[in-house]
Amino acid sequence: MSGVELALTGFALMLGAIFLRVPIAVAMGLTGFIGTWVVLGHPNATLSQMKTLTYDTFSSYSLSIVPLFLLMGQFATKSGMSAALFQAASDWLGHRKGGVAMAAVGACAGFGAVCGSSLATASTMGQVALPEMKKRGYSDSLSTGVLAAGGTLGILIPPSVILVIYAILTQQNIVKMFIAALIPGIIAALGYMLTVAIYVRVKPDAATTAPRIPMADRMRTLWRIWPVVVIFGLVMGGIAGDWNWAQDGVQALFTPTEGAAVGAVATGIYGWATGGLTWKGLLESILETAQASAMIFFIVLGAQLFNSFLAFTQAPQQLAEWVTAQGFAPLVVLSAMLVCYLIFGCVMDSLSMILLTIPIFFPIVMALDFGLTPEQAAIWFGILALIVVEVGLITPPVGMNLFIINSMARDVPMGRTYRGVAPFVASDLVRVVILVAFPGITLWLVGVMF
Repeated sequence: MSGVELALTGFALMLGAIFLRVPIAVAMGLTGFIGTWVVLGHPNATLSQMKTLTYDTFSSYSLSIVPLFLLMGQFATKSGMSAALFQAASDWLGHRKGGVAMAAVGACAGFGAVCGSSLATASTMGQVALPEMKKRGYSDSLSTGVLAAGGTLGILIPPSVILVIYAILTQQNIVKMFIAALIPGIIAALGYMLTVAIYVRVKPDAATTAPRIPMADRMRTLWRIWPVVVIFGLVMGGIAGDWNWAQDGVQALFTPTEGAAVGAVATGIYGWATGGLTWKGLLESILETAQASAMIFFIVLGAQLFNSFLAFTQAPQQLAEWVTAQGFAPLVVLSAMLVCYLIFGCVMDSLSMILLTIPIFFPIVMALDFGLTPEQAAIWFGILALIVVEVGLITPPVGMNLFIINSMARDVPMGRTYRGVAPFVASDLVRVVILVAFPGITLWLVGVMF
């Protein structure tokens, strides 16, 4: 059996195990272990390789950024930032038709800037915004759909845990990945707001308007969100660097891991100072961060074992050579990959998709000629992959954000939530087409700052 055939067999068996509801980390790790055993031909060599791989994975300094950003998100959730963000956005946009739904999108974007988790963003903003939209007569479909979609901004707007994992897997600069995600993240938020505006014009009964808030009151609520702006500026400004006009270029204040630590401490201090973060909340935040980190690290280890098996078979390199030899247009190959992500998103979570596919897709992307430098192609593909993975969070039947929001609105049938999120999925697909056609949108800010 050739290396490619062995890799395809292992991939099929792993997917079969996942469909049988074997935990994804176990499915990937077990497939990688058995596959490596078959390739190397001796269990002792496989166990030795597994020992080394486990140590190398968990001793990675870059990976320590993950629990720090998760802890930052926990502190932000407990400190009440979500309520202040939604109130400010609602005061500025609530008087428009569908304005409260637009405000929910804006609040999700702001909360995502200090959270980095889609599930946390969806659940936190759902608790704040769902009762308000229900009170104002918004339809069930629009209320649940917009919050499920808005929650996806948590992994697109930096800091993003998924983006960190991608950067580590592909050995890219985490800071550049964060910078590249800024403009697509803003476009995503504006696209969702535009979708709401179109939605309420097609279905006028789906939303209402609220009284216009006086400008003085709006300015006061805007002032209350200063912690989000300060913390986001502190983290992103610190890791991206400060403009030093005496020199040519940007000088970083601290590393991404240090930036995550600073953000977590700053968010924790704010929560403690405002009374939102109690001792009980602190212990809950640490425990939940530990649980989420353990889950992520276990999946990462399973993926590393599977990726090691693929490396021994040489299948990714052979597949990349085969695709290049066929003469397919690069955009055709890229489009096929993005469609695969959309399909996988119906049955898998975002982290598993990235860990499972990047070792296979990334070498192919690097072998194709998009008219970009290797680094530019890697950054561009990473943002595109992140966006289509984000779409998977709101596509049935296993869109995690849909289940989170629907669990908060128990009186809303899941079918209505599916219908409500459909226009936002369409908005995502339009955005993907635009970013594929115009890579400069993603890469422009990186080029300016570096």
